[in-house]
Amino acid sequence: QVQFVESGGGLVQAGGSLRLSCAASGSTIRLSTIGWYRQAPGKQREPVAVILGSGTTNYADSVKGRFTISRDSAKNMVYLQMNNLKLEDTAVYYCNFNFDGLKLVIPITRFWGQGTQVTVSS
Repeated sequence: QVQFVESGGGLVQAGGSLRLSCAASGSTIRLSTIGWYRQAPGKQREPVAVILGSGTTNYADSVKGRFTISRDSAKNMVYLQMNNLKLEDTAVYYCNFNFDGLKLVIPITRFWGQGTQVTVSS
């Protein structure tokens, strides 16, 4: 039973950068596809990026070229480097299993962590 704990969020000005971390506990995620997702107030949760166990990645068009998802299997960690942040990136960011490979979809699960808040100011 894997649990995910997200961290690294905070308040940043537009154009700035943040690095989010996703710590998995309870089991190895070495062979698992992991995704980052975000939800802004009043909006549906949306996929941001996914990464296969092999390291292959896929990104939402809205973040392509600005965000980079990576993983360190030895540490059971997944990261999201966010550069050139925009106001519309403001959201709570979550990590979780992505059950459809590289497809950018929201996993059908009730098991979400607390997320980490990213707030981008002008």
